[in-house]
Amino acid sequence: MEYEQMLPRRPYLFRAIYDWILDNQLTPYILVNTTVPGVQVPRQFIQNNQIVLNIAPHSVGQYLANNDRIEFNARFSGVSEHIIVPMEALVSIYTRENGMGMGFHDEPQYEMQREKSSNPTTQIDKKPANPFRVIK
Repeated sequence: MEYEQMLPRRPYLFRAIYDWILDNQLTPYILVNTTVPGVQVPRQFIQNNQIVLNIAPHSVGQYLANNDRIEFNARFSGVSEHIIVPMEALVSIYTRENGMGMGFHDEPQYEMQREKSSNPTTQIDKKPANPFRVIK
């Protein structure tokens, strides 16, 4: 199997480093590229198209990290916000206390995903799939 056909490494490495940071009783921060489509963060805190987010369990609610995104609720200046960070937008994860962590490089899987979404194929005369199954 070619590397481009494999799943991206980023979500797996992110979760491993996140667990390592927590196991060492340190505070995980992430650096996010806010120009990536799908990023949902408070715009007033963005600097140079990036934002740093504290994702410690005591700082966030309803935390979810899967292969596609990191999602949680957090407070910014006393206002509750729902945060969505697509894995493609994750630049790095590191500790607040000593800066130890990992930065992520571009992966071809994310580049191919971008190309597909920017060049949608138009299908004429194709009926949408019926979401309901008929059982007889």
